[in-house]
Amino acid sequence: MTATATTLQTAPPPVQANPPRMTWEEFLAWMGEENRAEWVNGAVELMSPSEVRHQRIMKFLHHLLDAYFSERPVGEAFPPPFLMRLPERPSGREPDLLVLLHEHKERLKTTYLDGPADIVVEIISEESQARDRGEKFAEYEAAGVTEYWLIDPLRDLADFYHLGAGGRYERLEPDADGRCHSRVLPGLQINPRWLWPETLPDLSEALDMVRAMLAG
Repeated sequence: MTATATTLQTAPPPVQANPPRMTWEEFLAWMGEENRAEWVNGAVELMSPSEVRHQRIMKFLHHLLDAYFSERPVGEAFPPPFLMRLPERPSGREPDLLVLLHEHKERLKTTYLDGPADIVVEIISEESQARDRGEKFAEYEAAGVTEYWLIDPLRDLADFYHLGAGGRYERLEPDADGRCHSRVLPGLQINPRWLWPETLPDLSEALDMVRAMLAG
């Protein structure tokens, strides 16, 4: 996702070297279906279009999460465009997927999540590596995002982090079969090898996978 800044207007804005500042309220008013962007400490960062592989992985993970919630209705998964507002920096990020448990539904506003998600998924592109592993890692940790899933299709790698007792991310180590087990969603397992084929499971297949996981 390419980070550039913009002016407040209705049409997709030009790149500017020294952009003016924008409040969160102005950003929400500017945002629309034609404008995909994030808001970071008053600056707007435009997002570049996603590649096909990125979209396929995101779609499969969304299927997997929806399948889980159909079996255990404890939360909801939100794909983009949907913003997550965090107070620490402050920022308004648009993760590739976010999960909110129903016990935190008071954070859910009409057009954004006001506070940390329980799980955030970011799928890394060549230009987003530093941001996803650096800026966002620190932001999500400080804001209290309980789990952070970092999917890197460029290297066929996936890292899963859980917020430890000291407020720092700790890596979730895979089991003997290579699967990482979510602590936010008990019973849900992700094997990174599932993510790399060109053809990924559809919703029906994802439901069968989740049922098998939850059965034991």
